[in-house]
Amino acid sequence: MTAASEEASSDAVPSLTIGLPVYNGAEYLSQSLDALLAQTYKDFELVISDNASTDETADICRDYAQRDERIRYVRQPVNIGAAPNHNFLVGEARGRYFKWASHDDLYAPELLEKCVQVLESRPDAVLVHCWDALIDEDGKLLREVPYVLDTANPSPSARLRSLLYTPGGNDFYGVIRTDTLRRIGPHGTYYNADRVIVSSLCLQGPFLQVPEVLYWRREHAHRASRAGDHRAVAAALGPDRAGRWRHPMARMYVEYVNGYVQAIRRAPLTSSERNRCLAEVARWFWSCLPPGRSSRPEAVSAAVGPHGSGHADPTRG
Repeated sequence: MTAASEEASSDAVPSLTIGLPVYNGAEYLSQSLDALLAQTYKDFELVISDNASTDETADICRDYAQRDERIRYVRQPVNIGAAPNHNFLVGEARGRYFKWASHDDLYAPELLEKCVQVLESRPDAVLVHCWDALIDEDGKLLREVPYVLDTANPSPSARLRSLLYTPGGNDFYGVIRTDTLRRIGPHGTYYNADRVIVSSLCLQGPFLQVPEVLYWRREHAHRASRAGDHRAVAAALGPDRAGRWRHPMARMYVEYVNGYVQAIRRAPLTSSERNRCLAEVARWFWSCLPPGRSSRPEAVSAAVGPHGSGHADPTRG
């Protein structure tokens, strides 16, 4: 841990932790850090985990850490993979609320304040986010993204059903109750594991949305998830994925379904509601495997892809 980290650890415990995983993010990192540090809600710490970047990321992070005592900068000695880097930040969090942030997106100054206000007024909610929009490399607005997920439904099985079948949503980057996030288990190293994380959270309680566009997700050519190479994406999520299985998508699919099953088993559900959730996963599973396609890994990829949200990008940490 750096001197800045040690100094911050002796301060009063903040109410919210922003965890920012980054790998070679120098191009947009300063813009994202400026937006996060300009938040009207001030009671937070910003923990940056640099996944052994080889560009100017380290210099940028050290410069910001010297200028703002809320920042703790940690540099991993080797690239541990994006998923372990995300998990590392959860372990470092001191706040009762937690938010993953990305190195290339932008945030309205009121984002944290409005999300925390809703969380504090609704003890049943486990996560609060906002509406979002897409921007290009230069920050130009491409389009607003409607939020169509049924994650505020009081029924856990209805919330899960929505996440299984409805693409979209960036709740992975919402403000989350830290104890709930730790209770559901770590981010997996398989493709679309971020969707399992979000589904695990929704089984713990409803999500709420601030009905304003306060988050801008940047679309750019360097995002690996845009390339369509699932083998490369899986390897980026965790080094253990490299060279595993001739068809890594088949392995991913098994782990993907198992992730949902384990999330249901861990959730505080009644027996009847747990059975309804398991039935939802079973129906979704079979809907992804139409006759004549179930044995081909590329068909599995096509079936799973539309259900993914695109939340966590391997190039982001």
